[in-house]
Amino acid sequence: MERLIHLIYASSAQPDFSPAEVTDVLKRSRGNNAALDVTGMLLYADGSFFQVLEGPEEVVDALFEKICEDPRHGKLVKIIREPIATRAFADWSMGYSKMTRGELGEVPGLNDFFSRGSCLEALDPGRAKRLLEAFASGRWRNRIRSGAASVAHG
Repeated sequence: MERLIHLIYASSAQPDFSPAEVTDVLKRSRGNNAALDVTGMLLYADGSFFQVLEGPEEVVDALFEKICEDPRHGKLVKIIREPIATRAFADWSMGYSKMTRGELGEVPGLNDFFSRGSCLEALDPGRAKRLLEAFASGRWRNRIRSGAASVAHG
């Protein structure tokens, strides 16, 4: 059995992605991720990405290397890379949420995370894990599904 890991990173879009560009990236990512047995979620707000990738170790590492080489990502910061026993997003080839600044303020744990210009510098593994655990346990999902933001599953 292959060793599963999750890798969490944040980056700044270079330049800010248009809605059409984000949609295009999501479509391609979902198809590729399903074929590679990679699951996860992506948050996008104010030109910043927060992404969780989970799957076989070698596959996730190779995918992250491609992301690192993508010129559309600036200030890329790997927050966590560690083994996992089970996937938090097993049913999502790539869950996605685009949130406005107002919506961010309504989601516990996110109110200051995506503050323009400071989110990448303020990241630490403990906080990222708490955000991930909050999302996986349903606190974000429930809030987002109840109308705080639009979520698309893939």
